[in-house]
Amino acid sequence: MTLFALSFTLLFVFATMLISYWQKLGLEKEIAIGTVRSSVQLLLIGYVLQYIFQTENYLLLVLIITIMIGVASWNASKRGEGMKGVIWRIAFSIAVMELLMMAMLLGLHLIKSTPQYIIPLSGMTIGNAMVVSGLFMNQLKREAHSSRGEIDTLLSLGASAKQALHEVRKRAVKFSMIPTIDGMKTVGLVQLPGMMTGMIIAGAEPVEAVRYQILIVFSFTGSAAITSMLLSMLCYKLVFTKDLQLKTFAKD
Repeated sequence: MTLFALSFTLLFVFATMLISYWQKLGLEKEIAIGTVRSSVQLLLIGYVLQYIFQTENYLLLVLIITIMIGVASWNASKRGEGMKGVIWRIAFSIAVMELLMMAMLLGLHLIKSTPQYIIPLSGMTIGNAMVVSGLFMNQLKREAHSSRGEIDTLLSLGASAKQALHEVRKRAVKFSMIPTIDGMKTVGLVQLPGMMTGMIIAGAEPVEAVRYQILIVFSFTGSAAITSMLLSMLCYKLVFTKDLQLKTFAKD
């Protein structure tokens, strides 16, 4: 696809902006900024990846994955506003998930140990972990607020912070995994995922594309479970003050 042909896709953006203006939604500025940012970011990463794939520079590979984890953690930590140190806990959880997933994929020879395979798969699993982290933090705060009476009662009866928040943590973990589980149930029926579609368009056999997509789906499930469970162990104390009083968080 040439850049000239690609430029015609801006018609979709202009149509969206016109609808926003017509309906007085006020989204024109955000759409314009998002269009420019996404285009610049994708073009830049395209040239960077092309260089890494050609040189197979593993220091740059580690740097790229570190940046991915950092940006994902920073973005997800916004959902944990008011929780001191939450960004480092999210970063640790995502980093552990990434190490475990890559160790399994490479150790079982499911993918080749080249940047061409490691970076795209890492990007997808880290992105999924970012969404899971944001959902978990948001739901943890909501559940703690709605269950304040139950938690205070358990604490007054001598329960530890971990015991008092046991059910809250369980509900937050389940909630954070809903999109991943729903995606597993509908993949291939409601949607044809991006990786599978891209491989088919690039000329790969549909069955081969499906095999890689199954790998991604299972990786997403594993990454979501690992990330949410680690966060439930690392972040539950952040909803309390030093005196084991529930904090009051601003509504999202």
